[in-house]
Amino acid sequence: MNSEHEPGANSEPESSLTFTVLEEDAGTRLDAFLAARIEGWSRARLQRLIEEGDVLVNGRSSKPSYKLRATDEIEGELTPLPTSSFVPEDIPIEVVHEDADLIVVNKPAGMVVHPAAGVGSGTLANALAFHFQNLSTAAGPVRPGIVHRLDKDTSGLMVVAKTERAHENLADQFRARQVFKSYVALVHGQTERDRGEIDQSLGRDPRNRTRMAVTRQGRSALSIYRTRERFGRFTLLDVELKTGRTHQIRVHLAWLKHPVVGDETYGGGRDKTVVDPRIRGQIAKLGRQFLHAEKLGFDHPESHQRMTFAAALPNELQSLLETIRTSRSV
Repeated sequence: MNSEHEPGANSEPESSLTFTVLEEDAGTRLDAFLAARIEGWSRARLQRLIEEGDVLVNGRSSKPSYKLRATDEIEGELTPLPTSSFVPEDIPIEVVHEDADLIVVNKPAGMVVHPAAGVGSGTLANALAFHFQNLSTAAGPVRPGIVHRLDKDTSGLMVVAKTERAHENLADQFRARQVFKSYVALVHGQTERDRGEIDQSLGRDPRNRTRMAVTRQGRSALSIYRTRERFGRFTLLDVELKTGRTHQIRVHLAWLKHPVVGDETYGGGRDKTVVDPRIRGQIAKLGRQFLHAEKLGFDHPESHQRMTFAAALPNELQSLLETIRTSRSV
C-alpha cells in the first residue's frame, strides 16, 4: 500500500489465509487449490499473489504450478484490489508502438500501473481502458492488457496485450526469461567492478511486509549490471533483469551497498549525505528513484519476429546527470 493514499470505500478488506493440505488434495497445483477455495478471486489474480511472495508454502515462496503434498501448510495475505468504480480515464500516455496484438508504452514516473489498495484511479490501466477498445482480460477487469509492471516511481517501457492469445504468449516469454529488460540506474558510491551479477533470492521482508528483502526463503532473482559512467560519488549503471521480482533492482543494488538515488524505501538515507547542495536539492525535488526501463525486447506473439524498443531518459533524470557532470564536488 502506498502511504500517500488512504484505502477507498470500495476496497476489499485485507485478510489472511491458512490451509493444511489433506491427502485427497495432494498433487493439485497451488493456484488451482486456492482458486477452488477463495471466492471472488480469479486464478490469474491468485497466480500474481503467489509470484509476488504473498502466499507461502511451509514458510517459503513457491510457484503457481507447485504440486501440493499432504500436510503442506499454506499461508498468505489477500492483497486488496478495488472491486468496483474502475472507469476509463482520459489520461495522456506515450505510445511507442501499436499493432493488432500489442502496444508498447513509455510509462512516466508517478503513475501506478493498475488499481490497488487505496489507488482506484489515475493508473496506467485506467488510461489504457480509455484509449484502447480491445485489451486482454487475462489479468482481470482492473488490469486490462497488463502483462507485467513497473514500480510507481520507475519510468520506462512496458508491453501491453490486446488479445488473450498475445497476453498468454507474452506471459510465457516473461516466465521463460526470453524478454530482454534493461534499466538505467544511478546509484550512490563507486561500484567495485565494471560488470557483475547479483544472484540473491528475494522475498517479503519479515519485519515489514510492504518491503522486499534478500532472504534465503525467497524466490531466485538475478540482476546483471554494467557501468555506463562513473562520477566521484555516483555510478551510472545499465542493469539487465533476468527475473522480474518485485522491487528487484532496488533491493539488489541496496544489498550491494549502492542504493538507487532517490529511493526513499531502500536508500537508507544516502540521499541526505550528498555533499553538493545543488545535487542534494535536485535529488530531493525528483520525487522518484533514478530508475528507468530503457530497453525492452521480445518475440512478437504472432509473427515471432524479434522486436526491440528503447526510451530515452526522462528530462528530470537527464538534468540531474548534467548537474552531476558539471559539479566540482563529485
